[in-house]
Amino acid sequence: MEITYLLNSGFLIRDDRTLLVFDDFEDPAKIVDRVVDDGDFDHLYIFVSHAHFDHFGTHIRAYAKQVTKYIFSYDLKRTKRIKIFPPENITLMRRYNEWQDNNIKVFTYDSTDVGVSFHVEFNDKKIFHAGDFNWWCWENDTIDNQTIAARLFKKQLKKMIGLQADVAFFPIDGRLGNAQEYGAKEFLKKTDVKFFVAMHRVGYPQWQPSENFFEENKQIPIWAPIHSGEKKIIDI
Repeated sequence: MEITYLLNSGFLIRDDRTLLVFDDFEDPAKIVDRVVDDGDFDHLYIFVSHAHFDHFGTHIRAYAKQVTKYIFSYDLKRTKRIKIFPPENITLMRRYNEWQDNNIKVFTYDSTDVGVSFHVEFNDKKIFHAGDFNWWCWENDTIDNQTIAARLFKKQLKKMIGLQADVAFFPIDGRLGNAQEYGAKEFLKKTDVKFFVAMHRVGYPQWQPSENFFEENKQIPIWAPIHSGEKKIIDI
C-alpha cells in the first residue's frame, strides 16, 4: 500500500489498482492530477469527511469522469459547492451509516466537530480516517468547555472500542499545544491499529510522540508527514 500526503488531512492511498482520496482540499504537489491523468487504476473513490474549507476543495470536481464514487459526509448537502458535482456520482453518508459496492465497504462514525469519520474495507485491508473527530481541548478555553469537549470525545470513542485498522489517520493538531496528543492517545488505547498517521498539522514542526504516548507493549509505527508529496509504502 502506497500513501501520499496531499495537505492537512488530505491523503491518496493506492493499493493494487484501487485509489482512495481523502479530504483533498488542496494538493500543492498535484499528486492526484498526475495519478488521474496516468489512468493506471480501475477504481477511484474520493472521500470528504465534512464541509470545512480545509477538508473540501471543489477542484475535485475535475475528476468526475474518472471517479467511481464521491463519498461525502451528509453536511455537504447544505453547501452550494456540492451543486457542481454530478448527483449520480455522489453518495451522502450520515453517521453510523454503511455503503458498499463490489470493491469497498464504508462505515461512518460521528465526529466531535462536523461531519463524519470513515472506516473503509477494501482488498482485505482496513483504513480509518478520522476527519475532524478529535478531543478538541483548547488550552485557553474555559474549564466548562474543556469538560464538555472531553465528554463528547469519550462518548463517541465508546462506539469505536475494538475498531480494527491497518492504517489510521488521526489529528495531532499543533494548535492544541500540550493537549494535541490527548485524542490520539485515547483512540489508540481503545482500538486495534497497526500503523498510525498524524494529520491536521499544517504549519507545525514534524511531530514525534511523547515518551508516554503509547501504552506499554503497544507501540506501533507512526508517520507524521509535513510536505505535500511525501510518500510512505506500508507492507500489510
